[in-house]
Amino acid sequence: MNFCAVAVLEEFQDIVFSYGVSDEYSFVLKKDSQLYQRQASKIVSAVVSFFSSVYVMKWKDVFQEKDLKYPPSFDGRAVCYPSNEILQDYLAWRQVDCHINNQYNTCFWSLVKLGKSKTEAQNYLKGTQAREKNELLLKEFGSSIFRVKTENTGMLESDASSIVKTETKIIREYCNIIEQSFWEAHPSILD
Repeated sequence: MNFCAVAVLEEFQDIVFSYGVSDEYSFVLKKDSQLYQRQASKIVSAVVSFFSSVYVMKWKDVFQEKDLKYPPSFDGRAVCYPSNEILQDYLAWRQVDCHINNQYNTCFWSLVKLGKSKTEAQNYLKGTQAREKNELLLKEFGSSIFRVKTENTGMLESDASSIVKTETKIIREYCNIIEQSFWEAHPSILD
């Protein structure tokens, strides 16, 4: 699914960040975006449609031996957060939720793989804390996809003066977006 998110960032230049886990992706538009005149329903429709199309087009690249048996569909919604802090809190909550769910599911299926029934695995995990689950698995993060500004310096042939051209490139990282250090290292995401 990450390839779909990367394709969305390539297609929609106003989208500067994406956080994804499972089948849920959050896309962040730059503050001054005028994409579709900021019509939420149009933005959601275009992004979800494009994401779904890429998913279908790339299916065989990922699952060479499996046919797509049913057309996929994804839902979407648009939310306008009133401040960068609230946006960061939302994204941090998504990553915390991802970790909690991933930790439980990984432990659950590891126990089943070791021979416990699903009921036994569920009962074993009931009431356990993170530290207890950590004994069964390694930490995993969701993925983040975002743009970073890069500067390229070149020379003008006409007068041999140098110019600096700012561009953006799309980065996929498995990182912690909960800590402020991520946002401090990538301030252009929230500009």
